[in-house]
Amino acid sequence: MILMMKKILTIISILIFSTTAYAKKNKNTWDYPLLAYKGWEIKGSENHYKFKSNLRQNKNVLKEFKNNKETGIISYLLFEDDKIVIDESDIPTSIQGDDIINGLLPSHSMGKSLVSYVTGHAICEGYIDNVNVKLDDWPLIKNTLYENSILLDLLNMKAGDQKWVGERRNVGSDNRIKGPKNENVNVIGLMKVMNEYLKGTEKSKLIYNYSALTTNVILNYVKYKAGNDWEKLLNKVYNEHVGVKNSVYLQRSKKYSKTDFVSARYSFYANRYDFLRIAKTMMDDWHNDTCVGKYLKTIYENRVKKKDNTKEADDVGLYTKSYGGQFHFDMFGLKKTRKIIGLSGFAGQQILIDLDNKRIIVVNSLYKNYNWKKIVHSAIKN
Repeated sequence: MILMMKKILTIISILIFSTTAYAKKNKNTWDYPLLAYKGWEIKGSENHYKFKSNLRQNKNVLKEFKNNKETGIISYLLFEDDKIVIDESDIPTSIQGDDIINGLLPSHSMGKSLVSYVTGHAICEGYIDNVNVKLDDWPLIKNTLYENSILLDLLNMKAGDQKWVGERRNVGSDNRIKGPKNENVNVIGLMKVMNEYLKGTEKSKLIYNYSALTTNVILNYVKYKAGNDWEKLLNKVYNEHVGVKNSVYLQRSKKYSKTDFVSARYSFYANRYDFLRIAKTMMDDWHNDTCVGKYLKTIYENRVKKKDNTKEADDVGLYTKSYGGQFHFDMFGLKKTRKIIGLSGFAGQQILIDLDNKRIIVVNSLYKNYNWKKIVHSAIKN
């Protein structure tokens, strides 16, 4: 009887492990399908940046791709010395019923950093005065915990919203809001959040609390301030300034009631090379001290400490000491401090911009089983 029970428990353990592993490997990373939440298209530029290449192979990267049904990796780009030096990809045409249209890949939370980049442009174009403005002129957030917030605090994920949303609530996701339905703030939109969840709320202590809602507040404040120039601003950023080659897309949330308000959200779709073009433009902005480059330096100088994540060494978002303006900074494991900008998204989406060595890594994946330490951290730290 005891032996039989041991066998049963062993079988159950195997089934649980197998189910968990299968779910991890096959989780749909196209969780916000492009066409279902299509918001704004920014068309490609005829003057897009044309990459040069001097390609080499890397045994560690090739190993991840050879076994990518397990590792999940579908694209890897390494840019250094003004050239693409590693270029590997294996992008499926569809994933769990969702078509991958023209090679467009989701940013997931890397889009939070892109929101910051658009915010910097909004400041440079005069729609917002500076990072220290108070959000005291936006009717949508009146009588909520976000009223009178300082923009820089929101950019640093210090909104005082930890009782309602974010990692501090330990609800397993940064996008769920406190309530009977535990709704996804990326889906229901900002107007519903403010009207049905946050009316009459007050902000708590301003501590770092990683949250999807905070980013969407920033993005929609920029949209509100830009007014009729909203699409013009997006075109200015991605078509004129970055010079993407292909159309890129910023997503929206569901429309609220019968109003005309359409809530933008940070979810972003782009071709793999256009993600690299965006990263390269950020790096050039920094070094050329453009207006938006000065913005990037400002948020770097005002970054805040995060909790110690050194044991979680599989993501730049987890393996960094500080956070500033929706970017991850101060990576662990370096012999000496370097200025490295980190963008991190669900399921292993990664962009690392080494400002000191002018090196960029862009990784896209279906699920995060690849060896981040070997192909990302080790490649950027050397």
